[in-house]
Amino acid sequence: MAAVALNNSPITQVSQTAPVQANLQPHLLTRLLLDLRGKRFSVDRETIMNLPESVLLCLFPNGLVLSRQSAALSDGGDNDEYEELYAVDFDPDCFSYVLAFFRNASDTFYGTPNSPGLLAAQQQLVEGGSPSSDFGPAQSQNPLLTKQAIIVLREELEYFSIPPKEGPAATNSNGIANDALLDLKRKCGEFLLHKRNIFTALQRNINKENNVAEQHLIDMLCMSGFDRDDEWGYRAMEPSRCCISSIALVLLKTGIVHHPPGPTGERQVTIDYNQMATAQKLLLFWRKPARKCWWDGIEVNLAEPGEPEKLVKLWARRVWTLELSLV
Repeated sequence: MAAVALNNSPITQVSQTAPVQANLQPHLLTRLLLDLRGKRFSVDRETIMNLPESVLLCLFPNGLVLSRQSAALSDGGDNDEYEELYAVDFDPDCFSYVLAFFRNASDTFYGTPNSPGLLAAQQQLVEGGSPSSDFGPAQSQNPLLTKQAIIVLREELEYFSIPPKEGPAATNSNGIANDALLDLKRKCGEFLLHKRNIFTALQRNINKENNVAEQHLIDMLCMSGFDRDDEWGYRAMEPSRCCISSIALVLLKTGIVHHPPGPTGERQVTIDYNQMATAQKLLLFWRKPARKCWWDGIEVNLAEPGEPEKLVKLWARRVWTLELSLV
């Protein structure tokens, strides 16, 4: 028996597993039917395989079998071998955001039946070569020339509200929060939810700790596709938890420039090699998500307009996951 992993990442448990009994014929599922908190998605197998490792791990923390034993599981229906229902505890709106971004990026790069993509111009130069081309044999093996690269940045933020000692917010002897404390937690969550700027909290930590490596991380990301004032592409509270999940997706700046067609109609493509060198550093995160965790403490005023000041200490444990996807 053999287990074929989707990739070589040490943190991903998603795998395609061979059947246990030799006399059962496996069928690779071509589509999966996902139930994300009551909202259903029918997704083809290739789309699932192209999703970021970190997103796959959230979708299927216990692993995913992409083959099935027809003799044991098939009921004879025409569509039986093509769809399998999976219940997934993941934000459906976040999943829609990821699917839409990847689909648009793929269509722009590879083209559609009505419009050629960027790859057509690049592929011609990589394979056929051209005296005026910046591409050469040394660059032909570079995956950034033939694949659309997407930077995936996720944040899991778990927050803890510390109410004033003299205030009404408290817990009983069993550790159950009263209504005042629940309201305080809700307001703290809303405060953090609206802080959508990606780099503000990390920059605050850099200013406090003078961490050169973290500053280099921000600089590298901003050279590769992000802007310093960028906001999270999707950000939402997790139900019944003091937790906020965020994700941002951007196309990697590879330094490949597509110029307008010349007099002969030929599309010219050139490379900024300094930008390409920066982009290639991010290949270290291809199929190998990296995580960073830090604590962030601030004091917030939750008083409504006209009310006296109501200061609350708010601690947040932030976990960032950085990854590169090639579509």
